[in-house]
Amino acid sequence: MSARAIRHLVIRGRVQGVGYRAFAEYTALDHGLAGWVRNRRDGAVEAVLAGPAATVAQVVEAYRRGPPGARVDGIDERDGTPDEFALSGGERFAVLPTA
Repeated sequence: MSARAIRHLVIRGRVQGVGYRAFAEYTALDHGLAGWVRNRRDGAVEAVLAGPAATVAQVVEAYRRGPPGARVDGIDERDGTPDEFALSGGERFAVLPTA
């Protein structure tokens, strides 16, 4: 059994207006992960993923590719906190308002 992980991501590039949040939500749910995603006012997309560490790593790699039309220039990645994860408000995976 894989250790559980919470990862906080800031995805930079052409990631707004191209369906990136929907892609992020679908990909996380398809892999059985919990968390949230939202646009940021600086043009990035922010996400928190929680689940088995190996699965979280797989989804982060998918996020590096993004959906058609997106261009991911880079992902700032670090360990997430339980407080960050709690922003999902109890949803399996939430799409939050822009921050």
